[in-house]
Amino acid sequence: MKTASLKKVFQNDLKRVLLIALGSALFAFNVNTFVHAAGLFPGGIAGTTLLLQAVFQRFMGLYVPYSVINLILNAIPIYIGFRFIGKKFTALSCLSIVLTSVLTDLMQGLPITSEPILVSIFGGILNGSAISLCLLAGGTSGGTDFISIWLSEQHGRDSFNMILGFNVVMLSVAGLLFGWERALYSIIFQYASTQVLHTLYRNYQQQTLLIITEHPEEVYNVINDATHHGATLFRGTGLYEHQERMMVYSVVDSDAVKRVTQAVRNVDGHAFINSIKTNSLTGRFYRRPKD
Repeated sequence: MKTASLKKVFQNDLKRVLLIALGSALFAFNVNTFVHAAGLFPGGIAGTTLLLQAVFQRFMGLYVPYSVINLILNAIPIYIGFRFIGKKFTALSCLSIVLTSVLTDLMQGLPITSEPILVSIFGGILNGSAISLCLLAGGTSGGTDFISIWLSEQHGRDSFNMILGFNVVMLSVAGLLFGWERALYSIIFQYASTQVLHTLYRNYQQQTLLIITEHPEEVYNVINDATHHGATLFRGTGLYEHQERMMVYSVVDSDAVKRVTQAVRNVDGHAFINSIKTNSLTGRFYRRPKD
């Protein structure tokens, strides 16, 4: 039994490492193929790294490798992750930072297009996909993602948009030094990236489930088994048939809705399920801690 458990843990960790590696390779490919093609500055530490590279190159005549600047800038975010989030989470993130840094210096880009609007949109899509792969693996791509995860853990909701202020400052500096056109295209890049991120990674987004059922105890049990979340039972009257009805109310993570809905259908095929996006949530809400 213990051997089987260790094997499962090893397989899960291996899967996470492979996702981190894939996300890092995609991130580096995107930087060298799309970001450099139009001279964009993506958000977060990656954009700051590219901005500092450009500053050293233009004003000092020095070429500083991407990996050197990126690793230095990630020192404080790594400490935040290790101190406040989780050790394995931080280790996977460090792997992503190192791989991304090294691969960005070594990998060659492909001459796909230099059209700024195409680079901004498709580069942003690839950027959001790369970050999402790292997040789905239980790590981050580094930089401000550490801070976003930490804020999300503290507030119990998606906080990636809170980093917008940092990106505004960075892009303003880029605009002043290298032209506003590049900065504006970088905003499009960042917007596309954020939309992909919100679509693929939904850990800090919640849905409210309103389930009218004749088997409330069974429905509660499957919700609890699938998500570790509780539920509240309401009794009322169905106005169409004027009969007593029972409604189970629960809030779950968005990525668990499909799983919960299927489980409810298995215990009550006639259940009426209404899923509503939850914009704000306060109070006790179970969230699996980062390892």
